[in-house]
Amino acid sequence: MKTTKCPTFSVTTASQLHDAIDRLLPLLRADASHLQAARSLAAAAASLPPSTLLSNRLLHLLSSHPASLPDALSLFSAIPNPDRCSYNTLIAALSRSPRHLPSARALFDRMPQRDHFSWSAIVSAYSRHGQPLEALALYRRMQQEEPGNAGADNEFTASSALAAATAARSVRAGRELHCHVARRGIGAGDAVMWSALADMYAKCGRVDDARRVFDGMPAHDVVSWTAMVERYFDARRGGEGFRLFLDMLRTGGVRPNGFTYAGVLRACAELAVESLGRQVHARMSKSSIGDLFAESTLLHMYSKCGDMESVVRVFEGLTKADLVSWTAMISGYAQNGQPEEALRYFNMFLRSGIRPDHVMFVGVLSACAHAGLVDKGLEVFHLIKDEYGIAHTADHYACVIDLLGRSGQFERAEEMINKMTIKPNKFLWASLLGGCRIHKNIRLARRAAEALFEIEPENPATYVTLANIYASVGLFDEVEGVRRIMESKGITKIPASSWIEIGRRVHVFLVGDKSHPRAEEIYALLKKLYAKMREEGYVADTGFVLHDVEDEQKEHDIGYHSERLAVAFGIIASPKGSAIKVYKNLRICGDCHNAIKLISQIAQREIIVRDSNRFHHFKNGSCSCKDYWDKR
Repeated sequence: MKTTKCPTFSVTTASQLHDAIDRLLPLLRADASHLQAARSLAAAAASLPPSTLLSNRLLHLLSSHPASLPDALSLFSAIPNPDRCSYNTLIAALSRSPRHLPSARALFDRMPQRDHFSWSAIVSAYSRHGQPLEALALYRRMQQEEPGNAGADNEFTASSALAAATAARSVRAGRELHCHVARRGIGAGDAVMWSALADMYAKCGRVDDARRVFDGMPAHDVVSWTAMVERYFDARRGGEGFRLFLDMLRTGGVRPNGFTYAGVLRACAELAVESLGRQVHARMSKSSIGDLFAESTLLHMYSKCGDMESVVRVFEGLTKADLVSWTAMISGYAQNGQPEEALRYFNMFLRSGIRPDHVMFVGVLSACAHAGLVDKGLEVFHLIKDEYGIAHTADHYACVIDLLGRSGQFERAEEMINKMTIKPNKFLWASLLGGCRIHKNIRLARRAAEALFEIEPENPATYVTLANIYASVGLFDEVEGVRRIMESKGITKIPASSWIEIGRRVHVFLVGDKSHPRAEEIYALLKKLYAKMREEGYVADTGFVLHDVEDEQKEHDIGYHSERLAVAFGIIASPKGSAIKVYKNLRICGDCHNAIKLISQIAQREIIVRDSNRFHHFKNGSCSCKDYWDKR
């Protein structure tokens, strides 16, 4: 590490000492090698007339780096009459580390007089270091000990207390603070105080209260608008978040910035609202927003909506692609079932001279898994550590286990898991369970499921997948056992739902749903399609139905899954020849995957289905995933 040459000082007067401190302070903050020079200045000060002001300047200098804290403590103990500034300087320095928090508290308790800086420093320190309840107790102590001290009870200390209430997720304490600051008129015109109040309510799960605070703000800037829009998205209230964003645009007085657009685009990606995402893109173009962060989020939005053509156009229009942009391209192609393109872009990226990070390699390994490139995937996995010195993450291991599991190489997969130096995460075990489902490996399926039961015992997906594996080999007693466990724990299967956007309106379907106004047409079309599919040799794979019932009933159950209803409606309601995009909250089942391949051929439509894991682009009877979901 490059170090700055340590300056030398000739100090014979207080003025020279002040100048030397000013010069040395930024150097010591950045590099502990300047500590000796700071000690020399402290020694030189001993020959000058005693001065609390001068001592405080030296104390500030010696408190600026953790390595010089012992010297700061020694200097403090030598000051005959330390004032509030002396105490505050050292308390602030000690409060930066949780290890020194008890010393900061002891010093705070010894103070003869305290001001707002003293209280704010100690309250925020306890909140910052994971002790929010103690922080709130200190704030109440301040109110009791200094009830008339407006200097102590101000927007700084109140903001610190609000941060503690937020960290503790205590809406009761937050409301008390809200009432207190409103009654005292604390921070009435302070944007930070208003933001802290809204943030507290939102993080305590009271988004409506946060909105009331937002509406009551004396003025709104781009930061407050953006934060409130994000709060709605974080609370999974996307509709209200989008409406508030549109309200922001209508006001005219505040222009969205890159962070605003990035937040809205992320929500468009997660909720698959492509039409609004395109409008936001157009708005960004008109506003000449050149924010690389927002543009990278735009890449993510289009890839999550299955539109890789738009992803490429945006990427090629970037002034200069950064690591995030390249990662979005590679991951987007991997998720959209185009692993060859993902690997091609990775090779292009390597020639760009930008250093990859651990996130980039997750996308690359995922592409290898989609393409079934076992040797290439293992080569990349070893490259991560051997070539770039990046420690393997649990996600890297999960991708490789997914690759090995789907290719049926369970011995290699189990060997890798047993030799892992980090704890396997839920994604790894879920990947192994998915491989076991394909190859009907009951032994390893049980091991993976048991691990998942420990990590997230309430997740119904593990129980359902395990039951599916049992059902696929006819172990219906075990299926019933899984069902009994779910009932005893009160775990219910998440209802499958699929949706499609037609004419800017979202249509949602459930399994066997007949509530749609055009349900009669939907079922009539499916009946015609099934007749043509049987002519093509289609036979329903009823292994995906858990029930131990007659085959005819199973075929009926599987024939009206939500994604099939959405696809049929898309064929009816969209222009002839146009692509159909359907989104599903769960993974598409193997039989629906086979059925939609045939429907794409019969209807001569490109059908894009985004399930909970990835995109499937169906065209002319084939899927872009090359039957990755059900690879045997």
